[in-house]
Amino acid sequence: MSSTAEDGLRILVCVKRVPAPGARIALTADRNDIDTRNLGFTTSPHEECAVEEAIRLVEHHGGSSTVMTVGPPEADEQLRYALSVGAGGAVLVTTEGTDPDAQATAKVLVAAIEALEADGGPFDLILFGNESADAGGFQVGIRTARALGRPVVNGIKAIEVAEGRVVARRESPEGYEVYRLDLPAVLGVKEGLNLPRYPTLPGRLRSKKADVPRQPALVVAGGLATLDFRLPSEQVTETTVLGDGPDAAAAVADLLQELGLL
Repeated sequence: MSSTAEDGLRILVCVKRVPAPGARIALTADRNDIDTRNLGFTTSPHEECAVEEAIRLVEHHGGSSTVMTVGPPEADEQLRYALSVGAGGAVLVTTEGTDPDAQATAKVLVAAIEALEADGGPFDLILFGNESADAGGFQVGIRTARALGRPVVNGIKAIEVAEGRVVARRESPEGYEVYRLDLPAVLGVKEGLNLPRYPTLPGRLRSKKADVPRQPALVVAGGLATLDFRLPSEQVTETTVLGDGPDAAAAVADLLQELGLL
């Protein structure tokens, strides 16, 4: 039963702490993990759009938005960023050591979501990023939805909610695929769904003072195993300055002839 008509929307966004895009990635000696000692961290871009969409939906329909992550204690930083741009609450489910695999992560999320829903009622919408920026497994949101017994669609680029249903649109080569799902539902959204806002100074101050509950995760291995990571070979490009002004004319002519353009 949707709460949209009376109380507004109750939305949960699941995010992940990932290395900042564009960073130079190094591997541990055994090639089983990323060496994070010199890396900055952020939220996956798809999930930043999921947070923004939750805030917009609550602004339009009323209700509440909560952001949750399964990760190390340092992931508190990403949750507070979400609070600084307008999310209403945050929950950190802490893990120790390496990230659990997709199956294990989904199990942890399901347990945490069920605990939150036992206290506050079901979430009308649970939003995930289409895939995380580091692992890119496309699994956690679908596994979570399946375990909760809720409909799920990935690759979403537009969301509308009305009369206890969500209309979600996904791009295809022919245009858009349109899905109409009864609430509660789960959606995996893609970057480009919206343009995430930046935090304001008052938002940052509020986020620093906000209470972010922490609960330890009971991680049970899911059954997936990482063999190793492999870095692609680097492609090196070189730039040659042919000359300056009229002095470069001969070199340009030689290059055009070499390329078969003369």
